[in-house]
Amino acid sequence: MRNVHGLIGAILSLTIGLFAAALPTLAHAGLPQSSSVPGGVAVIPLNALVASGSPPQAWFGEQPILVTSDADRWYAIVGLALDTPAGSHELRVKTGAETKVVHFAVIPKHYPEQRITLKDTSKVQLSAVDEARADREVAIIQQLKRHWRATHDTDPGFQLPVEGRLAGRFGLRRFFNGEPRSPHAGLDVAVGRGTPIKASAHGKVLAVDDYFFNGKTVFIDHGNGLITLYCHLDRIDVQAGEAVDKGQRVGLSGNTGRATGPHLHWSVVLNGAMVDPELFIPAQYHRK
Repeated sequence: MRNVHGLIGAILSLTIGLFAAALPTLAHAGLPQSSSVPGGVAVIPLNALVASGSPPQAWFGEQPILVTSDADRWYAIVGLALDTPAGSHELRVKTGAETKVVHFAVIPKHYPEQRITLKDTSKVQLSAVDEARADREVAIIQQLKRHWRATHDTDPGFQLPVEGRLAGRFGLRRFFNGEPRSPHAGLDVAVGRGTPIKASAHGKVLAVDDYFFNGKTVFIDHGNGLITLYCHLDRIDVQAGEAVDKGQRVGLSGNTGRATGPHLHWSVVLNGAMVDPELFIPAQYHRK
C-alpha cells in the first residue's frame, strides 16, 4: 500500500508540475509571459545554476537562446515552435566552464480554426511561376529567422506596433477557400490603410522586401535571436542595416501580398521559432 501511495503521489506531483508549466505566469518587468506550449515561450529561471559573476549561456538543441536579467535574476527565454512535441525537454546551460541540463515541460495546446475566402484565387492556386517565387522567398525567410546577433541590450518588453482591434490570433489553423494552409504565425491588428506602424523595440533592420505572401515586409533584429516582422505594408520607411528606436515608424499599413484587406500582420521570432506575439505585450491589449 505504501508503494501505491508513493506512486500516486509521484503521479500527482508530475501532473501538478505539468499543469503549472502550461499556465501563463505574470510577466516580470521587461519579460514576456511564460506559456510553455507549442507556439509559446518558456521563461526559465537560471539563478540556481549561475556561479557568481558568470553570465550564463543557454541552448535548446543546437540553437542558442536569449538569456536576460531582470531584477538581478537571470532567465532563459525559450521560443517553442508550433511543431514542438509535448513532453519533457532539455535546456543546456553553461556558466564558466560548467554545463548543466535543465528539464522543462511543454504542454499540448489546441488552436482554433479560421476559414478565409479570397476572391483572388491566384493567391491560393499558384501558377508555376508564383510557386517557384514563393518557394525561393520561404527559403530566404527561414534563413532570416535563424539570424543571431549577440548583444547586451535586447529588450523583450515590446509595445504593440499599432493601436487597433486584435483580429487573427496566432496559431489559428487556416483554410483558404476551403483548402488547409499553414497555421497563422503572427497577430493581425485591424487598421486602415496608411496607418503608421512602429517598431516594437529598438534594434537593427535585418531586411526589407516585397514578398508574394507577406507583401511589403520589415524584419527588425532585436538581438540574441529575437526578431519581429511587420507585413502587408503599403509603404516601407526604413532600410536594411538601419538602427531603429522603440516606437519609431517603420512604414504604413496596407494590404500587399496575400491579404483580404488592410491590416498589420505582426510576427515574433525567438531562437528561430515563430511564437505568440501576445505574450510580449501588456495585458490590457489582449482584450481588444
